Amino acid sequence: MKEKIIEVSIGMFGQNGFTETSIQDIVESLGVTKGTFYYYFKSKEELLMEIHLRYIDDLLQSQKEILETKNSSEQKLYDIVYMIMKHIEGHGQSARVFFREMQHLNEEHLDDIFHKRDQFRKNMNQAIQEGIDSGEFRQDLNVEIVSLAILGAVNWSYHWFDPKGKLDEKAVSTIYIDFMLNGLKST
Repeated sequence: MKEKIIEVSIGMFGQNGFTETSIQDIVESLGVTKGTFYYYFKSKEELLMEIHLRYIDDLLQSQKEILETKNSSEQKLYDIVYMIMKHIEGHGQSARVFFREMQHLNEEHLDDIFHKRDQFRKNMNQAIQEGIDSGEFRQDLNVEIVSLAILGAVNWSYHWFDPKGKLDEKAVSTIYIDFMLNGLKST
């Protein structure tokens, strides 16, 4: 039942927003009582935190696996971008809830999420720095800014990316990486 509550809540928070969705809305859609909800969660915010933790922990674990490979830095960056896009494709509402509803977490919960989000960015920095150190990427890059630019572009795609659209997540990832590594100049 806990998984059902989380699944239904992700859909409702994604569609209607956290503040516009009540515990009563959640339990009514499941056909259960508030007691069932409170058996698993102390509050709606605790439920939101669970959704946030699952989202970021899953991304961090996948990123860790990518960074541990012997692939080139370019391949690692592509794999991270593709992994995020694939995650958005498979869990679009979770991404929407993660980015849009974070503001409803208390300070303690936000600190935990920010720490994990910062770790994801630092891991991205590491992949870029390795590419610089190996000569794969330009020496004059500002690792922090490049990392933020990549993550900003990819994370924002939850707003517009349509997995049933003209381009799938693999094609979009390829375009992103090509643009990020090669820019707009023809030569």
